[in-house]
Amino acid sequence: MTAQAIPLPAPAGDRAVRAMTVLTLILIVSVAVGLAVGSQHINPASLFSDSFSRTLFFRLRLPRVLMGMVIGASLAVTGGALQALFRNPLADPYTLGVSGGGALGASVSIALGWSARVAGIPLVFAASFAGAMLAVSVVRTMARTGMVVLPGALLLSGVAVNLICAAGVLTIQYLTDPGSALRILRWLMGSLDVVGLDPVLRMLMVLAPAWLALLAFSRQLNLIAIDEDTAATLGVNVRRCEAIVHALCALIVGVTVSAGGAIGFVGLIVPHAVRRMFGEDLRIVLPGSLLLGAAFLVLADALARAALPSSELPVGAITGLLGGPVFLWLLRRRQEYSAM
Repeated sequence: MTAQAIPLPAPAGDRAVRAMTVLTLILIVSVAVGLAVGSQHINPASLFSDSFSRTLFFRLRLPRVLMGMVIGASLAVTGGALQALFRNPLADPYTLGVSGGGALGASVSIALGWSARVAGIPLVFAASFAGAMLAVSVVRTMARTGMVVLPGALLLSGVAVNLICAAGVLTIQYLTDPGSALRILRWLMGSLDVVGLDPVLRMLMVLAPAWLALLAFSRQLNLIAIDEDTAATLGVNVRRCEAIVHALCALIVGVTVSAGGAIGFVGLIVPHAVRRMFGEDLRIVLPGSLLLGAAFLVLADALARAALPSSELPVGAITGLLGGPVFLWLLRRRQEYSAM
């Protein structure tokens, strides 16, 4: 009998290059779609001759697509990191209450009229970060029993924190003036509306270093995702890694929530999609989530703008409609796996 050759998996470096190439192409296509979709058609040739088309493109259309890329990448990479850290496929900034905490902090800032800056940082960013950090700390504390994080308690704690934060936001809306209440309501639905590139550049000054820092923990998170004891045996300072990743995720989510509102389920859908395409290695999943998350939210926003002929849906509604069924499917799969 002739022995059949067993195909070996591609080396990690080759898989990473292939993954980044494919996801970059997807991102390029999504950006092209996002720039083309809108209530006003823009002919590329008119950008050189028509001042109105040029203003519309460079002041509204392009900044909106870039905002979608930044927020989508941020939510997706934090979702991948939190799923590894909590060893739970259902974890993401929305389901764990991190987005809810950021929303509550930002709502307090909006209601109180905190429009000032401290050391160049808007107070709404700082308030949103504080709320997100508090939420992730509460969820982690409630779900931990000794050295073990209970997956069921984790989700229940996230749901409870979300409900508390939602009640807090509703109370603020009820007590504040109508103008601020309307601003909070529109902001909570999720929006990528932005004028000019300055807001995007200010966000990137904070987010880009946070992304790089989070990617630097890919190896440690890979080991923690297997088992905390194994990670500690192999030299990972688990408590230190947890604290830093918590702070980075809270910072990233706080900034994105304060800018784009509570956009849910991006951090749930995208990391799972990357895993299904390219495997479980977080050294691929995290940077891949950055690219695919940017593409996903740009396409979701394009769909939100094109879904209705005379109006525009909030992008948070689109991600919720897509993410809700995915969440239920993952929950069902987890239950079936637990019953085996």
